This record gives sequence, C-alpha cells and structure tokens, in this order.
Amino acid sequence: MEIYLDNAATTACYTETADIVRETMLSAYGNPSSMHHKGVEAESYIRNTARVLADILKVKEKEIFYTSGGTEADNWALTGTALAYQRRGRHIISTAVEHPAVSAALGNLREQGFDVTILPVDREGFVSAEQVCSAIREDTVLVSVMMVNNEIGTLEPVGEIGEQIHRIKPDIVFHVDAVQAFGKYRIRPRTMKIDLMSVSGHKIHGPKGVGFLFVDERVHPVPLILGGGQQKGMRSGTDNVPGVAGLGVAAGKMYSRLEENTASMRACREMLAEGLAGMEGVILHGPADPERTAPYILNASFTGVRSEVLLHALEDKGIYVSSGSACSTHKKSGSPTLTAIGCTEKEKESAIRFSFSEMTTEEEIGYTLQALREILPMLRRFIRK
Repeated sequence: MEIYLDNAATTACYTETADIVRETMLSAYGNPSSMHHKGVEAESYIRNTARVLADILKVKEKEIFYTSGGTEADNWALTGTALAYQRRGRHIISTAVEHPAVSAALGNLREQGFDVTILPVDREGFVSAEQVCSAIREDTVLVSVMMVNNEIGTLEPVGEIGEQIHRIKPDIVFHVDAVQAFGKYRIRPRTMKIDLMSVSGHKIHGPKGVGFLFVDERVHPVPLILGGGQQKGMRSGTDNVPGVAGLGVAAGKMYSRLEENTASMRACREMLAEGLAGMEGVILHGPADPERTAPYILNASFTGVRSEVLLHALEDKGIYVSSGSACSTHKKSGSPTLTAIGCTEKEKESAIRFSFSEMTTEEEIGYTLQALREILPMLRRFIRK
C-alpha cells in the first residue's frame, strides 16, 4: 500500500495534465512566437490557459505572466517591484513565516540597501492587519504576506491586510504568495486588494517547472529575465507551452470541483487531527479553528522521536510524509515557521507535516494512524535504551 501525504511539497499530475503535456510536446511543438501555423497552434494553448486563469481569478488575461514556478514568481514580484519603485521609498514589510523564495529575496534586497521589517506572528502563526499597518512608514513601497503557510497551514487574513494598507497608503504594492492557497480557495485579487500574486503549477496536480505571477495592470515591476521580449517584454524566454497547457488543465479541473475537493481534504485532516490528539506525546501546531487553517495541512511534533527517524519508519510502511518544508529540508537552522510560533528545539526536531489532496482517502488516514500507534511506542523504547 502506498500512501502519499506530502502534497504540500508536490502533487501527482492529473491524467489529463499529463495527456495535454504529451500532446503539446509531440504535436503542438512550434515556437509560439513564430508566425506560421505551428507557432499559432502553440500560442493557442498559451492563450487558452490565460483565459482559464483569468476567469478563475476574475482578472484580465493580460495580467497573467507565466514563470518557471512559484520561486521565480516570488523573486520577480519582490525584486522587480522594489527596483521599480525605489524612488518612492526603500522600505518593505513582510512576516517571519514566509517561504524561502520570499525570505531569501528579501535578504538579497536588504543587502542592496533596502530596509526590511519582518513582523512576528502569534502562537498559531497569524500576523494581523493591525501589525502590518502599524509598521507602514512614509517610505514603505511593498508589503508581502503569504496566504497559506506551507508548514502549519495558517490562513493569513490577506483580504483584510490588503484593504487596510491601501486605505492608509494607496500606492503601496501588496504581494501575496498564494502557492499553497491557489486551488484550495476562491481568490479574488480585485476584492482582496492584491496587486501581485504568485502561483505554482505542481501544487495543483500540474507540471513542475511552471507557474504564474498575477500583476495588476497598474503595477509595473521591472523584468528580471531579459531577451527576446516575450510576454510583452516582461518575462523573456521561449514560452513553456507543455507546462503552461498542463497548468491550465490542472487549474480548470481543480476549480471545477473545488468545494467537493476541499470538503474531502478537510475530513481527512480532521480525522488525522482527532487521532493524533489521542496519542501520548503528540503536539499539534497551527490554528485550533479549522476555518482559519488550510484543509489539507497538519503539522505535529512527536516528542521523543526525531522527525527523520519517524519519517523513514513510516516510509517503510509505504507512507510518505515530510519533516517540514521541502525547500528547507537541508537547512541546519531548522524551520523558521516553527521557530516563529515559539516551538521548543525538541518540538522542532520531532515535527512531521502531513498534507493531503483530493486523492487522499479516509482509509489511508486510518492506516496511517494505526501505523503510528505501532511505530511510536517501539521507537521511544529504542531511544530510551
């Protein structure tokens, strides 16, 4: 039995996604910038995905810019905006629980002379709109807050933040990392006052190596990738037709049955949370209110057992989980998110992230709970010896 519970790291492609990727690689292989029929054929896939994404977000097609994934989208949003508006000011606001694609980009901007304010979060991982607003200065040009935390699932109040910061200072650019939120929530950048939003394809059963950045038409980040002037000169490079086509198919399918998928994932999460809460030495992390946390992420510490040991013990039973963010796994400093919410070193060393998809079943959760009931006492006895 194979049980995949690491969907916050990546998801299995839909069959339809793989089919369209194969079709475009073998048939619609023209360069979409070419003027002949094969180029026009390839470009039609690019345009179709833009229509799908624009309809999902209720924005304009021209505001969708394809990238190589969430990391590039985050980097471009932050660096491109900071450089574009540095004459207005060089102050940026973000939080202590951002993905490395954001935090590393902010670190680079700090080295270039930008002043970056990193806001703390509470024990459940929340930053409030009031916190963000109180940090705004005359020279603040950019605010970046993720929508769903990739490690503990906290659903940040980005709509409230967007509304309040723009009321105080209308020319602030508000960026939201929605990599873990897109496909799980109905997101409306216009009503939520989001100016820039990053999304990745492989988190929604799409291909790896593709994503997009929503850029409100009033915002003009400088391009970071220069060359042939594709995508209106904003992001050069030959368009990834197979990836973009797969992204469109995956996004369309996710949103065609969003409520059903979300209910299924939340049921799995609640079943696992209830089972873990009844086990000795297990500490759950993240919001207690299920409405304020992602329906598909659950993080817990199994005190007395190192996460890597438990991860491989579960793997031996065909269960695949994570010891944290896939993008932070090899960093010795540990999880910035668990540090920010006040976890002890022992809690951080024993933390496991379970993450689900629409393909996860309650039968699989039951099997996982039973495996944990068998594994944990054995591992703890071994460690005590």
